[in-house]
Amino acid sequence: MEADITSQAVGFASSADFSILTLFIRADIIVKSVLIILIIASIYSWAIIIEKYRLFKKINKSSGEFEDKFWKSKSAETFYNSLPTDLDDPMANVFKGSMQVVIKARSKTNLSERLTSVLEVNIEQQMNIIDKNYTFLATVGSTAPFIGLFGTVWGIMNSFQSIAISRNTSLAIVAPGIAEALFATALGLLAAIPAVVAFNKFSSDSRKYSQKLESFSKRFISIV
Repeated sequence: MEADITSQAVGFASSADFSILTLFIRADIIVKSVLIILIIASIYSWAIIIEKYRLFKKINKSSGEFEDKFWKSKSAETFYNSLPTDLDDPMANVFKGSMQVVIKARSKTNLSERLTSVLEVNIEQQMNIIDKNYTFLATVGSTAPFIGLFGTVWGIMNSFQSIAISRNTSLAIVAPGIAEALFATALGLLAAIPAVVAFNKFSSDSRKYSQKLESFSKRFISIV
């Protein structure tokens, strides 16, 4: 009996095709839908990851350069007038928005309070831009394994139906459906793991950058 099962398994393994493309083509419409959703989610997640990586690399460098130039300048107003209009840096945008309030202020009475409010609003606006699409990463990280699990359950259910219809428990009947099912789970994890890691990493980077903006703002208020 064991010899028959072993020979059957070897024969099936040599003839069956378990390539990713074959598993996808062989899957039913439900499993295919699950796989397509996970593939799209994974591609979009990686696009966000690459975009955020480049963004933080860029703004950390540009903000560092901006801060160095600012503290070396003769005055805040002189430095403001020397800035280009198309400067694309969150810290520079926070500074420019705040300096407009300082320049337009007819009196310095309560200027510190007004400037503090403006800085808080400007920082929040810049951080909202930086934090864009974090929700998608968090959603993929938390839901992709369950979407893959749904595909797994559905594929295994189809395998049992095939067994019931054919009344045959051979590997040729059982293995394809189980392979499709496990492929859905693997794809769900493949989409979720990078999304979770990236979300945690970029959330930490955002907090650090927000603290950097707040530190600059406090120092800026002290010299106005």
